[in-house]
Amino acid sequence: MTRVGWLDLSNGVAGDMLLGAVVGAGVPLAEIAAALEPLRLPITLRAEDVQRGGLRAVRVVVETPEDGQPARSWSDVRRLLGRLPEPLRSSAVEVFGVLARAEAAVHGVAEEDVHFHEVGALDAVADVVGVCAGVAALRLDRLVASPIALGGGTVRTAHGTIPVPGPAVLALLEAAGAPGRGGPDEVELATPTGVALATALADRFGPMPALRPTATGTGAGTRDPAGRPNVVRLVVGEEAPAPSDTAQGLDTTTAVVLEANVDDLDPRAWPLVLATLLDAGALDAWLTPVLMKKGRPAHVVAALAGPAEVTRVRNVLLRETTTLGVRETIVARHAVRRTFGTVDVDGHPVAVKLGWAADGSVVNAMPEWEDVARVAAALDRPVKQVLAQAVGLAEALAADARRSLARE
Repeated sequence: MTRVGWLDLSNGVAGDMLLGAVVGAGVPLAEIAAALEPLRLPITLRAEDVQRGGLRAVRVVVETPEDGQPARSWSDVRRLLGRLPEPLRSSAVEVFGVLARAEAAVHGVAEEDVHFHEVGALDAVADVVGVCAGVAALRLDRLVASPIALGGGTVRTAHGTIPVPGPAVLALLEAAGAPGRGGPDEVELATPTGVALATALADRFGPMPALRPTATGTGAGTRDPAGRPNVVRLVVGEEAPAPSDTAQGLDTTTAVVLEANVDDLDPRAWPLVLATLLDAGALDAWLTPVLMKKGRPAHVVAALAGPAEVTRVRNVLLRETTTLGVRETIVARHAVRRTFGTVDVDGHPVAVKLGWAADGSVVNAMPEWEDVARVAAALDRPVKQVLAQAVGLAEALAADARRSLARE
């Protein structure tokens, strides 16, 4: 069963709120503290139960020395994170990396020249590493996040007073293609650290998916405004198929269709592109001829992938084709149960894929093409003849299965 987490960011997001949410969802605070130990920094974590808008929540307090922290450069932070073991090191570096790229874009400097101020302080380092460790401890197959409430008004930073949402937050959303919205209060609701964590760790954004909740964590922010709970909620559960699909014997899962329009790739490359997509974990891959603007002939290359394979499949499309962008659509995939049988074609085995209905009957039986081609070559016969013979034997195999079911 697929294990899914959903982040409710409708009241904003910050590093300490996410830290409280993972602790509330069942990750022991001691486990997060242990993850911070390799950093060898004067950081202590303390969890307390609080009320936010009438809801019980967990607030994780990061205690550090009171003297001012230095403004760390991206290289300073990366060197610090190098003390962590894998895969925690890579997760934390990814989060700070997206922060560095956002800050570089905002200030017009090279990434290596970025100096973190608020996000380079010890409490921010603890938030990033702690949240990455906590999410890993939950062993999620997929993490979905809601659109992020950003707030409004202005906020004072090391660079002076800036409007909300701040330019770094907007750059983070733009880079990730993540949705955000203003309000509901005229204060900063989403910090750069919180947005970087959400966009780096979430696989996609949207409403809560269909799941059976097994744990819920509510992480508190520092403020307690009137009229709404200043919290992040993390719902953890198992993905739930629709009851009607279960009754029909269908395995219903969430999948993603990735596609791109391409009009300038040598057509001889397409077979290799499709094969590489399948090697990357795509469930299927296909090519459709289309006519684009100005009458240009082109192709739409598409792939169907499970959530865990989306990144690899997307990278293949961007690396192996000439496209500059990839569209992604979340779909429901309904599949019958499948098994394999074998038929004998003149002394040569041919695998047959069998599709089973909910009542246990066989609804489809089809020989594997590679086996048919191999047998045709071995017998020196036309492949169409071998295919017809294999299809007939496959139907007989399915009929035997139906009769066996009827006798039972």
